[in-house]
Amino acid sequence: MNRKKQIIKCVFFDLIGIVITWILFVYYRNKFTNTSIVSTLLPSEGLAKYYLGLGLFVIFWLLLFSLVGFYNDVFRRSRIKELGNSIGITLLGAIVIFFISLNRESVLSSLYYFKLFYTQFILIFIFTYVPRLIITSITIHRIHTRRYGYPTIIIGEGKKALDLYNELQAQVKSQGYKIVGYIETGDNANEGLAGIIPNLGSMQSIGEVIQQYKIEEVLLALDSTDNKSMLKLINELLCLNVMIKAIPSLYDYLTGRVKMSEIFSAPLFTISFELMPSWQVKVKQLMDYVLSFVALIVLLPVVLFLSILIKLTSKGSIIHKQERVGQYGKPFILYKFRSMYIDAESSGPALSSKTDTRVTPLGRFMRKTRLDEIPNFVNVLKGEMSLVGPRPERQFFVNQIVAIAPHYIHLQKVKPGITSWGQVKYGYAENVDQMVERLKYDLLYIDNMSIIVDLKIIIYTLITVFKGKGV
Repeated sequence: MNRKKQIIKCVFFDLIGIVITWILFVYYRNKFTNTSIVSTLLPSEGLAKYYLGLGLFVIFWLLLFSLVGFYNDVFRRSRIKELGNSIGITLLGAIVIFFISLNRESVLSSLYYFKLFYTQFILIFIFTYVPRLIITSITIHRIHTRRYGYPTIIIGEGKKALDLYNELQAQVKSQGYKIVGYIETGDNANEGLAGIIPNLGSMQSIGEVIQQYKIEEVLLALDSTDNKSMLKLINELLCLNVMIKAIPSLYDYLTGRVKMSEIFSAPLFTISFELMPSWQVKVKQLMDYVLSFVALIVLLPVVLFLSILIKLTSKGSIIHKQERVGQYGKPFILYKFRSMYIDAESSGPALSSKTDTRVTPLGRFMRKTRLDEIPNFVNVLKGEMSLVGPRPERQFFVNQIVAIAPHYIHLQKVKPGITSWGQVKYGYAENVDQMVERLKYDLLYIDNMSIIVDLKIIIYTLITVFKGKGV
């Protein structure tokens, strides 16, 4: 499955539908009223306004569709859910466009305005949803006929794992599980999957296996395990950005934990711990992009001024680039204003402190006011960071922290942030023990993530910046 190609296909047909909607919508408006979106004073002005409106119309709808997640999980779409989502989002977008496009120079009948809104809603819905429905139907058919499949591994090797594998293979309509192999767990292999599908290794290598084979789904089929071991296993998998499904027990059925999403599929239930409601996740993403873009524009004079000062006061580059560990353990390059002398870590990685002689005088001021972190906004725009989230660390220190506090790995469930609850409440850590101590604040944030909490942390951070209480 080519995910990128599928996304491009979805965006392309949405684009075509949006353009057709604009053409018909403008035609309808011009035909039934003397006032027009397109200026009738000068042909050149009218044409310019027409194409400007078209461009803004296209950008608005594509941005809205993207923000609500229409281009995420393009191979896992449900036609019923997509119908509901399309109606809701199209209605929201049509309301916004309707009020923007109201002609305030003349008062027309309420019936006309209703027709205008209704026509716009119907056009955008038909010309975007119908192609989307066709693409989704074709994709589902290819999944059912095993032309498409999600790389999947089974954790378990005994009888339960074998029964699950046989049931999946016997399905006339595939649910998309492309079984790559299994992970051995010490179950009775003589009755199980040994020799039927590849043995990909043990639980100790689960992270490497998922990365190497680009695994998207993990099926838990353990013959016997205690709740404590199962919870530990699930916690490890939750940090690896995979979909986790398990064979339910009788207890799971009785307690109502099992919810059917596919009536004719194998008896599996999805294990998921949503940190935030989906709508808040989208709002958080929107806040990240909008506020970061605005911050870079507003702070542009500060950026230019600091760039000149850094270059004049010490040798070296203006921007310091350093590899950090991001969401799901994926490394990325963090951008900061250079606040240290060159070759400051020639003897190896070291944490900074209030009396750190490696920091330049200007660097000390930037750290106190957090100005050295302005380039972090670029990381946010690249999708590598968020405004609020646990601060990213280097792999060198992550290894040391995990050795002391294995639960640190939970921080990798979310994007790292420019600021964090741990940084606000505890401040910068000067050694690994302090980093472990600060960990409890970041874990508390993850357990209570919300837009309100993010706004509070941003406000506290601004207060810290104005008071100059950084390192």
